[in-house]
Amino acid sequence: MDGNLRRTAGGGPLTGRSGAGRRRIAHPGAAAAGAVALLLLLAGCSSSDGGKDDGLPAAPGQRPKSVTPFWVNPDTKAARQMAAYRKDDKAADARLVNKIAAQPVAEWIGVDDPQGEAGGFTEAAAKAGREALLVLYNIPHRDCGSYSQGGAADGNAYRAWLDGVLKGIGDRPTTVILEPDALPHIADKCTPQKFQEERYALLTEAVGKLKALPHTKVYLDAGNPHWIKDPGRMVDPLKRAGIDRADGFALNISNYQTTAENTKYGKQLSAMVGGKRFVIDTSRNGNGPAPGGDDPESWCNPPGRALGTPPTTKTADPLVADYLWIKRPGESDGTCKGGPKAGAWWPAYALGLARGAK
Repeated sequence: MDGNLRRTAGGGPLTGRSGAGRRRIAHPGAAAAGAVALLLLLAGCSSSDGGKDDGLPAAPGQRPKSVTPFWVNPDTKAARQMAAYRKDDKAADARLVNKIAAQPVAEWIGVDDPQGEAGGFTEAAAKAGREALLVLYNIPHRDCGSYSQGGAADGNAYRAWLDGVLKGIGDRPTTVILEPDALPHIADKCTPQKFQEERYALLTEAVGKLKALPHTKVYLDAGNPHWIKDPGRMVDPLKRAGIDRADGFALNISNYQTTAENTKYGKQLSAMVGGKRFVIDTSRNGNGPAPGGDDPESWCNPPGRALGTPPTTKTADPLVADYLWIKRPGESDGTCKGGPKAGAWWPAYALGLARGAK
């Protein structure tokens, strides 16, 4: 993901990309297999902390299923930050960060133990009576060599990694956001022609294998309205990657474009790909994109942004399946504007997003 669309999915790789459109993704480094026991222990915990009279829970609890079916991880970076602020008697800051910690955010599956991570997250979610939301971001030649560059060494390495994810998910309810930036980078010609056929093949295989699982939904990334401005340019890439078998497509990953603009764009694109539904990343679009177009990295840690609509199925539009927090709010887009490396937790930025939330 290089600029235009890049997003940083909460720890994840995305960061935001070039100007209006791209996003960059910074891999969050999902929890290691050793943390699974802790996640299972904490899943569903929401009791108050008797040692603090600040009205905050000891650990984040689950949102009502009628609002969103997705699992709130009680051990995110935001939850740990909230605990640290409480320990230091910074109740105001703790309440702000709780705006992030209390919501379900996507888990970005890492490279080293895909089966353990996917299994740990989906098992903890199932134990809490919720659904896991996972991001798969390991396609070869990822991010065009930008902040979130990397990915599997080759197609066979990617297939082996994906097989681990599949075993980890199994029959547990899961929604997968598949390979942010992979298709928009083909549409904007950032990904060289020599890599494109393999990419289509890998994405088609991934969609097929994920949909063969009994309770898994899959959404392919389709960029955002300021990256690939003509939705018609995304039609062929989506079709070649298996949109017909997928549940739909995802918009605005790790970016800041407004929900209204994404909805308009998504409905135009949906009409071109068989009426597929779509999801919108609202994690950081509460104030829309940064004003002005002079900054070539306007997607990267722009100041003055805000948390957007919390995750929900109540979108008021039948074509919009969910508002999701795919990018993990508070994690950096990259080493720009004073930020740490992509995907690293940035307390000051997290507080700013929370303060700006409506």
